[in-house]
Amino acid sequence: MASSLVREIRALTERLDRRPLSTVPADHVEFALKVGIHPDSWQRDLLQSTANRTLLNCSRQSGKSTMAAVLSLHRALLVPASLILILAPAERQAKELFSKVAEMYRKLGHPIPADSYRKMGVELSNRSRIEALPGTEKTIRGFSGADLLLVDEAARVDDALYYAVRPMLAVSGGRLLMMSTPFGKRGVFYEEWSEGQGWERYEVPATECPRIPDVFLEEERQSLGPWWFSQEYECRFMDVNDQVFASEAVDRAMSADIKPLFGSGA
Repeated sequence: MASSLVREIRALTERLDRRPLSTVPADHVEFALKVGIHPDSWQRDLLQSTANRTLLNCSRQSGKSTMAAVLSLHRALLVPASLILILAPAERQAKELFSKVAEMYRKLGHPIPADSYRKMGVELSNRSRIEALPGTEKTIRGFSGADLLLVDEAARVDDALYYAVRPMLAVSGGRLLMMSTPFGKRGVFYEEWSEGQGWERYEVPATECPRIPDVFLEEERQSLGPWWFSQEYECRFMDVNDQVFASEAVDRAMSADIKPLFGSGA
């Protein structure tokens, strides 16, 4: 009798997991509105995009992590057994992004119950998981088959992390979204933004964010100076601040028309 009751409960749970969620719109933009977010124009484009590889080169406070949270929760709720990984250079940053996911989940009234709910992750009763991890190569080795992989502050994560996560998408065909403000002309985020193939790119300087007042930007320009302001608010990849010669000067000094003094090889 007990085993029969258990089977009935399991069958009911599976049917409930498969039922349409009236509180969760299938459209990403409608979903964002449902949790109280009114997307900017570029955010609407991102939410409606089907690209599997996306780079977000965005100003501080432009809303890139909010969009990542929307995509994460929407996938977890509507596609059972999804694995969503949120990576960032430090635990604090990963936790901050996951807190946005948790807040949206609360606003929706927990449409799918959580079997496990932690400060850095959640596992829903439809078997979907969202895990937030500090972005080091060692922390992600135990995961495979990610359906959505988000790398926050991608310009500041170790290159080894990027090379370790790419194979996780090989079988699942999952989506990779790397987002950051620039941090010098170095690292995989700069390289993929400059020369990478197969990426959909979004560049969002602070002047395109209606929530950032012009007077604030002018104060920041005066306070930070041109190097930091260009990087933090204008989406520009600047030379690293300890570089002796500017990249532009080095490029101008190179010419294919001049014959080398020495041949290649030994």
